[in-house]
Amino acid sequence: MAEPLLRMRVGIVVERRNAVTAWAEHVWRPVAVLVGEPEAAPWTELSRSSDAVMFYAGSADIGLFRTETAQYRDNLASEQPALWIVLRPTGYEPPFDLVLVTADPAEGEAATQAGADLVETVAMPESIAAVVAQFVAEHHVEQEFFKRKRDKADPNALGIRPRVPRNGRR
Repeated sequence: MAEPLLRMRVGIVVERRNAVTAWAEHVWRPVAVLVGEPEAAPWTELSRSSDAVMFYAGSADIGLFRTETAQYRDNLASEQPALWIVLRPTGYEPPFDLVLVTADPAEGEAATQAGADLVETVAMPESIAAVVAQFVAEHHVEQEFFKRKRDKADPNALGIRPRVPRNGRR
């Protein structure tokens, strides 16, 4: 896999909320992205209310690639630019591993194919959006749409074979 041209370190805040269903005790979801890496240890409790607890889940890099600038541009042009956060259940404490944070909607959507991972979007902080916009301005190259045309069929390409009688003799 290619190395990103630019990396941004971010911290992720997740929420554990009491579930309103008999099938689960809690519902987890990422709720915020912190610019930079806080000094807190991963899975530090940040706040608590009667029905929810906020945790600092850890930090990750957002990698920006030259080949993905069209997706970043489309994300920034949306009504609410977002970051996709992927958390993988561990089955033990802490309950999730922070797998990925991305500004690429296609990569975020592809992460939903894994099945058990928790994939959610959160609002992209303005300072990160500014860095992504600058990256797109510097590295985006508009790709002209190229429609392939089929080659004309060559009637002799398959060749003409002599007919062989059923009894195998000619």
